[in-house]
Amino acid sequence: MKLENKIKIGITHGDINGIGYEVIIKTLMDNRISELCTPIIYGSPKFAAYHRKAIDIQNFNVNQIKSVEQANIKRPNIIDCCADNVRIELGKATKSAGKAAFDALEKATADLKEGKIDAIVTAPINKESIQSEDFNFPGHTEYLAKKFDTEDVLMLMIGENIRVAVVTGHIPVKDISTELTEEKILKKIEILHNTLKNDFGIQRPKIAILGLNPHSGDNGLIGKEEEEIIIPAINKAKEKGIIAVGPYPSDGFFGSGSYTKFDAILAMYHDQGLIPFKTLNFTGGVNYTAGLPIIRTSPAHGTAFEIAGQGKASCDSFREALFLTIDVFKNRKMLKEITANPL
Repeated sequence: MKLENKIKIGITHGDINGIGYEVIIKTLMDNRISELCTPIIYGSPKFAAYHRKAIDIQNFNVNQIKSVEQANIKRPNIIDCCADNVRIELGKATKSAGKAAFDALEKATADLKEGKIDAIVTAPINKESIQSEDFNFPGHTEYLAKKFDTEDVLMLMIGENIRVAVVTGHIPVKDISTELTEEKILKKIEILHNTLKNDFGIQRPKIAILGLNPHSGDNGLIGKEEEEIIIPAINKAKEKGIIAVGPYPSDGFFGSGSYTKFDAILAMYHDQGLIPFKTLNFTGGVNYTAGLPIIRTSPAHGTAFEIAGQGKASCDSFREALFLTIDVFKNRKMLKEITANPL
């Protein structure tokens, strides 16, 4: 790969009181990363230095720049996006930390929209601290959907031998059944099918659909959603040529290892999909936002305030998020070239 053709990946620092900088620094310490991409951290050199000292890392240097155009393609770079008066208070949820997370995200998103960077990897935010007049979203996914004028997106968790997506995301459990509709489930199946083909290079993806109720409703005895909503959505997906199978009772599906027979699983709600996913891939999982015109990944964990600044955080998930970003970029580029120059 020629250096000038390397993917430029923006990295937002997330909540400065959590483990974001620790996992970023530990990942970028591997010199091989800079051979694969040009990392550009959106954050603060002051915060990076603070965290590096807190976790006692000596041999990490970052190139301070004012814009992407100044990036050194052979080493990690950082753009200062934050006010000088912001203080780090490790392990605490503070409004100033939320503002610092938002400022970095705004700058990275602006550069992404202008094509200055090719993709974005977001370190974890505290969803309460970041709330403001400018950020009134449940999380990154909804914010980016708004920024890129995308009506339907999909949270897709990627792990070793498993991909899990969810129909409903960050909503109260009491609202799940009313939020589920045949149209919404069908749309999520379509997004999942398309991303498996276009972003992951799977030509004939096989998708498992989970039921909502225990035992997938037992033919209507324990709930009607399977019969009235989920199965009709599956049938319509099949009419569109999508290999969608189910609905499966989630306990037996994961307990029996059936998840290994599918390219992806569509769960009806957050915990139904993420509890088994994180049980299997707690340290190395990746959160991928499917359906966006841009590429966004993040580690599957949160801010981990309880271990912030202690040097205990694993960078496995963040590193895998970076690698997945590169893979998806290559797959999209290849698809674009094939589409432009068919045989």
